[in-house]
Amino acid sequence: MVTALYELAIMGSPSDDQIREVELHLSEGLKAFGLTLGKEVAWATRGNNFKPSRRIASAVLFFGAKDVSDSGLKSILNEGIPVIPVASRYSQVHVEIPEILRALNCLAFEEDGIQRVATALLECAGLLPRQRRVFISYRRNESREAALQLFDDLSARHFDVFLDTHGVGPAEDFQAMLWHRLCDSDVLVMLDTPNYFESRWSSAEFGRALAKGISVLRVGWPNSEASARISTASRLDLCDSDIDSGTRRLTDEVIGRICFQIEALRSQSHAVRGLSLFSRISQGLAQIGGNVSGVGEHKAVFAHLPDGKTVIIYPTVGVPTSVTLHEALNRSPDSSVAVVYDEVGLHPDWLNHLSWLGAHIQVGRYVKANEVAWAMADWEG
Repeated sequence: MVTALYELAIMGSPSDDQIREVELHLSEGLKAFGLTLGKEVAWATRGNNFKPSRRIASAVLFFGAKDVSDSGLKSILNEGIPVIPVASRYSQVHVEIPEILRALNCLAFEEDGIQRVATALLECAGLLPRQRRVFISYRRNESREAALQLFDDLSARHFDVFLDTHGVGPAEDFQAMLWHRLCDSDVLVMLDTPNYFESRWSSAEFGRALAKGISVLRVGWPNSEASARISTASRLDLCDSDIDSGTRRLTDEVIGRICFQIEALRSQSHAVRGLSLFSRISQGLAQIGGNVSGVGEHKAVFAHLPDGKTVIIYPTVGVPTSVTLHEALNRSPDSSVAVVYDEVGLHPDWLNHLSWLGAHIQVGRYVKANEVAWAMADWEG
């Protein structure tokens, strides 16, 4: 029997079609992590009597309807389990969502789409980060208008978007900040115009995204020959009618397709980077005679050291913060805790900040992925 690492549920009044669509998108999203809905991820439908385990990360979708019952919601909210209210449309929230949930941010099934509803559930369970970070890579003299349009449209859809003209403040080290933001992104959207790879910087952005395991969505301009370098990227090829010849802006239909593919790529990107960190942790422990004794909720890795000590390691994709360590300590208050991260590409000032923070918080430590063996060989805690 497979032990569940996560618990997900649908409550309220979903239709059979809505349940099937949610299941389909959840299954696809989990596949990238090597997890199966109904096995490692417990799944309850029509779950008004849902009683989640306190030891497993859980999250709930609540599909509203007129006069829907709020049975079971109070106890779930009291347990601190995330509940996502889902109305048919935003104009129907006051009609379809029970009062106990109206203070929570709501999604609209018809307006946000089933994929957004499914990924929001994965975010709340801790399988995807709540931030949805996108890095736009482009050549200014060929696709500036489309890049600005994507920045506005993706931001309106609650993505955290990095665009070089908007994301670097005055007097900051431009390239250091650019690489730092790339390292913290889920997906790189490359606007592949005819001379994209002729630019040193756009070429480097593409290459370093691959080096970090960040998923790439290649948006190919009409008559732009695809380079052999993009063989591993997801592709969305444009035709002349997809770009307004006067404004050089993308059509609304293309923007919708781009958003859809970004959502699908996020889980792939995090799975690849998470597995890479896990592999480096395992290798580092093996170097000093230790091993991984198990993996738990919130992707916690239970490390057994040669001297018999146990350390709970939280691999962190992207840029770790003080909140990352705070959450790790809260999840394992009686254990020795480490936050392991890939330091390559992070801003030097941020690395100094993490070193300072780690030196002043003795109950938990930040560990660079390349230094797991070194740090664990003389672990105090």
